[in-house]
Amino acid sequence: MNLSILYRGPLASCNYDCAYCPFAKRRDSPAQLRADREALRRFVDWVRRNPDGDRISVLFTPWGEGLTRSWYRDALVELSKLDHVDRVAIQTNLAGRVEWLADADRRTAALWATYHPDQVRRETFLGRCERLRELGVRYSVGVVGLPDHLDEARALRAALPDEVYLWVNAADGWQYTGAEEADWTAIDPLFGYSVRPHPSAGAACRAGESVISVRGDGEVRRCHFVDTPLGNLYDGSYRSGLGPHPCPNAACDCHIGYVHLKTLPLYEVFAGGVLERIPAPGPAGARWGVPAGALR
Repeated sequence: MNLSILYRGPLASCNYDCAYCPFAKRRDSPAQLRADREALRRFVDWVRRNPDGDRISVLFTPWGEGLTRSWYRDALVELSKLDHVDRVAIQTNLAGRVEWLADADRRTAALWATYHPDQVRRETFLGRCERLRELGVRYSVGVVGLPDHLDEARALRAALPDEVYLWVNAADGWQYTGAEEADWTAIDPLFGYSVRPHPSAGAACRAGESVISVRGDGEVRRCHFVDTPLGNLYDGSYRSGLGPHPCPNAACDCHIGYVHLKTLPLYEVFAGGVLERIPAPGPAGARWGVPAGALR
């Protein structure tokens, strides 16, 4: 089967201090970092062994910033070269150098990068994006839709190559006026999917069927937002729990959750780039309002 895995280990430290993030400037102890490194090594070894013979795709969704840690960079490079891995991606603030990606299989590795205008100079961030382009690494870029970020988001959109998709996440707790929503939609035509929670109670979802969430100890859940375990990755007990799972939550308001809802067309919009949030080229994405220039 084709199995997509969202992996989140114990890492909870970040080099940025965004006011809205509980993990801002948090530091993990040496013991916590060792535990995270060991957990990730165990997970990578499991993917390499591939005991169930699946086609596997992986998105790392750490609470903190993973790419400042060598073991996440090593994991992306190693997994990208496995024949049975179709995609390996990570959510990152793109704070570090990206030269290490020259060792990865760029047909498989991809980045989901977030721009934090109050943490890094735009020119610095754009320089790293340009280096990704030179290396042939697929990536998307996004911002949190806070009012203070609007001018920076516009400037970023103007500076990025047309083919790079710039997504916007609705800010938690922010109520957008019609004019504000229109401003952000002019930057990200898919912003409407982020700005309103999606009713999901009883809805069909790929989570728990072909998509799973894995914690550092190997506990498997259908997604990050449903706490009921399906079993453990390493003893194989999760396998019997795979299958259609109607969503037990009233609503889903995070992209890494609602993108997998079968009631939404986002697997068509992001065909070939679901985990890294890159829309499909050509009509598959343009049909849903993404400019053709962003879909080459």
